[in-house]
Amino acid sequence: MALAYKTRRRLALLILLVGLPIYIVAAVSLVNWLDRPSIWVEFLVYVGLGVVWIVPLKPVFKGIGQPDPDA
Repeated sequence: MALAYKTRRRLALLILLVGLPIYIVAAVSLVNWLDRPSIWVEFLVYVGLGVVWIVPLKPVFKGIGQPDPDA
């Protein structure tokens, strides 16, 4: 079952305001746990984690910037 437009907007806002800061803290903690690797490894970890978070959430964010199709 597909999510309604309003539900997707609210879920996207919740993800951006609550989930993303938690994910950022987890990513920084992961890099700190690696005991300050070289700058290139650190860069690749941050880029990788920056791309990975959106893959499962793409359906939630798709079309959010458009007007409500039901209105």
